[in-house]
Amino acid sequence: MPRRARKFKREILPDMKYGSRTVTMFTNKIMERGKKSTAERIMYDALAKVEENTHRPAIDTFDQALRNATPTIEVKPRRVGGATYQVPVDIRAERRTALAIRWLLNSARSRGGRSMAERLAAEFMDAATGQGATIKKREDTHRMAEANRAFVHYRW
Repeated sequence: MPRRARKFKREILPDMKYGSRTVTMFTNKIMERGKKSTAERIMYDALAKVEENTHRPAIDTFDQALRNATPTIEVKPRRVGGATYQVPVDIRAERRTALAIRWLLNSARSRGGRSMAERLAAEFMDAATGQGATIKKREDTHRMAEANRAFVHYRW
């Protein structure tokens, strides 16, 4: 928290092709070393492959994948009297999308072989149908929160 000036969230402009802010956020997350045009090409190629394979609008599949990958609750460590408890807490909307994007991208990067666009497309299709590494990550997070429900009264 700055002492003087207020923090302002920078506005994310919608992407050119689909007019979606989440596509822009995802593209920015793909980007490495400032190469935005490369990141955009990867993203658009992945969405084109999704549309080719599913015969549905790619943006719908992408939104469905993001919705399925979005967690609603997570655990945070809380120290109480010398013991550290994993306390389940609800997640803010911004963090939910950030986690879903990060998990989708990490799962796609960890897939073997092929180009990044193909791996990303495969991950989008898996997540949209409710399977794959990203969905497993979300389920593990929810399972951990459910297991530690007894410590919910330590929430701050």
